[in-house]
Amino acid sequence: MLSSFPIVDTHCDLLSYLAVVPQADPMKADAIACALPHLQAGGVHLQVFAIYTDVRPGSMALADRQVAAYQHLLSAYADRVHAMEAGKLQDLSAHPGIGALAAIENAAGLAEENTPLPQALQRLKAIHHAVGGLAYISLTHHTENRFGGGNYTEGVGLKADGQKLLDAMAELHIPIDLSHTSDLLAEGILQHIEKAGLTLPVLASHSNFRAVWPHARNISDEFAQEVVQRGGVIGINFLRAFLDTENPERIFAHIVHGMERFGPEALCFGADYFYTKNFPDPSRHPFYFPNVENASCYPSLLEKLAQYLPSAYLPKLAYQNAAAFFQRQRQVVEAGLLRG
Repeated sequence: MLSSFPIVDTHCDLLSYLAVVPQADPMKADAIACALPHLQAGGVHLQVFAIYTDVRPGSMALADRQVAAYQHLLSAYADRVHAMEAGKLQDLSAHPGIGALAAIENAAGLAEENTPLPQALQRLKAIHHAVGGLAYISLTHHTENRFGGGNYTEGVGLKADGQKLLDAMAELHIPIDLSHTSDLLAEGILQHIEKAGLTLPVLASHSNFRAVWPHARNISDEFAQEVVQRGGVIGINFLRAFLDTENPERIFAHIVHGMERFGPEALCFGADYFYTKNFPDPSRHPFYFPNVENASCYPSLLEKLAQYLPSAYLPKLAYQNAAAFFQRQRQVVEAGLLRG
């Protein structure tokens, strides 16, 4: 049955909610769409929790609070959440509960604009160890920072500090996420990987397709092809703004486009659930269509997708593609952490 598939989701923002919102509670299903009850109801067996920061003073302290929130989640909710290891990825169904990995969304959490770069690289190693190995890092969010250009910037590519951070990530085998890059930054990242001969996995953790919905946050087919050729995955984002602001059925168009254009091993889920109640722009509400309004939606979404995709594609999308990507990465990362 489709409802029995374990689910891997490559991006949510539960940690920033826990670190910022007063009296935040991961069990409050009415507060955030990726609350633990929703993840459990949706059959999520691996969730990547982002450490999200903006480009502003205090970003490092906010990142540290989210690292602490991640550690607290694993300890205080051990009956529901456990740290994901490479061995568990071989058979997710055999490990009940929500497997967890942490990632960095915007490297401003590693270093504010005037922080000495050596301190940033020390923080990278410290956070990497504190969370048991980072699942990936995105250099930017929407705006420009010291590392490069965000997805709403033009004419800003990879900067010198970004090159040095990529070099450090390659040493730790931390994948680079293209979900919030400008096109120039994505191009610069890929060029630097080639020029420097880096062994650096690439993914787009929560991006839809610009060919289906022409939004700056969506990935072009050119860069999607680069991700797939490097063995990466593209996580389908559930935000209404990046699907089609009027038509809830368009999520299926993004998934079908990705499967047909890049093959059945290319896609996974990267829903991008975050705390929306304090968001000031009324045009963004509701953030999610009813068919994907919280993380309990995966069984019904897969049932609907059976009308659009061959049955053999569904487990690949649900968990196999992302699990294979992270298993390859975790094996190297865990070996490094043991040595380190």
